[in-house]
Amino acid sequence: MDVGLLIDNEDVAASGGGLFERANPVDGAVATKAAAARAEDVDRAVQAAHAAFGPWSATGPSERRKILNKAADLMDEWTPKFIEVGIAETGGTGAWHGFNCMFAAKILREAAAATTQIKGEVIPSDRPGSLSMAYRQPVGVLVGMAPWNAAQILGTRAFALPIACGNTVVLKASEKCPATHRMLADVMTAAGLPKGVLNVVTHGADDAPEVVNALVDHPLTRRINFTGSTRVGRIIAERAAKHLKPCLLELGGKAPLVVLDDAHIAGAVNAANFGAFMNSGQICMSTERIIVDDKVADAFTSAFADKAAALVAGPPTEQVHLGSVIDASCIEHVAALLADAEEKGAKRLCGGLPESGTIMPATILDHVTPEMRIYGEESFGPIVSIIRARDTDHAVELANDTDYGLSSSVFGQDIRRAMDVARRIQAGICHVNGPTVFDEAQMPFGGVKDSGYGRFGGSAGIDAFTELRWITVEDPEQPYPF
Repeated sequence: MDVGLLIDNEDVAASGGGLFERANPVDGAVATKAAAARAEDVDRAVQAAHAAFGPWSATGPSERRKILNKAADLMDEWTPKFIEVGIAETGGTGAWHGFNCMFAAKILREAAAATTQIKGEVIPSDRPGSLSMAYRQPVGVLVGMAPWNAAQILGTRAFALPIACGNTVVLKASEKCPATHRMLADVMTAAGLPKGVLNVVTHGADDAPEVVNALVDHPLTRRINFTGSTRVGRIIAERAAKHLKPCLLELGGKAPLVVLDDAHIAGAVNAANFGAFMNSGQICMSTERIIVDDKVADAFTSAFADKAAALVAGPPTEQVHLGSVIDASCIEHVAALLADAEEKGAKRLCGGLPESGTIMPATILDHVTPEMRIYGEESFGPIVSIIRARDTDHAVELANDTDYGLSSSVFGQDIRRAMDVARRIQAGICHVNGPTVFDEAQMPFGGVKDSGYGRFGGSAGIDAFTELRWITVEDPEQPYPF
């Protein structure tokens, strides 16, 4: 598939005609040829968004809602094509990309509903005859940077609510799924979004620093939302801070699933299996650490190993549970973590490395300890650690013994105790008796510590993508001291 940049609703080539290729991770065939943007292309996209901001910010909520709802309907209709392109670019299964499309449509519909939920307030003032209002209004040109691992969901999230709030957007597509991200903008264009409201720049890996810096540094971009690694997020935050530009950052994770001594074991096993191995563990919320009370550890690990061993890994074009990881570097990283852990005493319960290629089975390591790299490093692959806790307090201590803090979960039948554990876990999200992998478009989604700051979704998202101002109406004949 060949894709260009999208600027002013037109498919355009990059300056100098630069192109790059995205290879299918399974067979190495070229999946996409895309325009390789440079700094001058970023300027063209930002200028288009800036020109569109005035008319779009003045567009009424009903018109914005109509376009977003139409886009959601088109997302449903285009799902088969999204699945085809997504499998080719990222190696994820058809079921995973189908789920992405379904959830992306939900994000669009939620954004449509939010167009009439952008609210301010009247605040009592001590000044007689004065009306004081807290007033929310669009910000201007926003930058959205989305990753490949949940391409349709996270690409849509980067622009849907900002557009609903009256902003215009430049979306920086991931170099690992340029066609998928560009197709999201095509959906919006087909739904009737005016030119310049959403623009897309694609780029090769070597040009990423130049493109990112140009987006962050541009004097007409006002805010940035970024979903991706903690390493890159920190670079973006530091650069944006030089320009006093606010960022919303959703970064890496090392999600713990805590199994208390009164947990429903079958339920915890099901949640762990889903949370650890959905999309081969390549989700920011993926269960990376299972912290189990010693009293139930043997029963849990036995049942979990049996369930994970039954998961089928294979070509993503077939009916399998686990498809390909994103590329060989993922396998190399997981291999290093696995070797280090086994050398230091961890016990592998199932799975292991593939003989070749990028299709890896579900892998479980038991008796993981802090001395092992996998205890603290994000694996972002189909491997999960089991860490045994002495009691509830020790389980909480282990859950918090990480630099990350995005998602988490706790299983226990004493809800008061489970809720106490949930409150004590240092994470932006905690689910009681549910998996770490869970999201809804209207919920406040984001992390703490090295998992970033700010929140997507719902009223928190509206706050992130609007400017809160204080506006007064006063008596022109009011007295002054001089």
